[in-house]
Amino acid sequence: MIVKLEKFFVQSKKEVEAINVTHIVEKFVKDSAVKNGVVNVFNHHTSAGLLVTEGLECLEEDIGAFLDRLVPEEENYLHRRYLDFDGRVGFNAQMHLKSVLIGYTTSFPISDGKIVKGSRQTIYFMEFDGPLERTMTVQVMGK
Repeated sequence: MIVKLEKFFVQSKKEVEAINVTHIVEKFVKDSAVKNGVVNVFNHHTSAGLLVTEGLECLEEDIGAFLDRLVPEEENYLHRRYLDFDGRVGFNAQMHLKSVLIGYTTSFPISDGKIVKGSRQTIYFMEFDGPLERTMTVQVMGK
């Protein structure tokens, strides 16, 4: 069995941004030499997420607008208080809540050395609290 794991860094340019990382995952799978197995993608951050959907710019914007309606900025969040452990006031509750809705991990089967996914499925790193350098880990397991 082959098991490979690597960290990748993603640089967001905006406060909220959908960053296509499909090519990173596909290249890692290809370079791993795994023919049949699974690839796991993990986001290290609580104010960002991973999302799989159709890769269209209009849909990226629709997702952002939808999440803004579900988690409005002007809400009275309990996180907006002085945080002793952090030494500052929490200001980004809505970013954390968007991450909760989106999730932080995704997986795909690997067959014949390629990710098994729909022809329009795109893997997005969803930034909700940028711009920041972010970390994701990709792990491939199989034969």
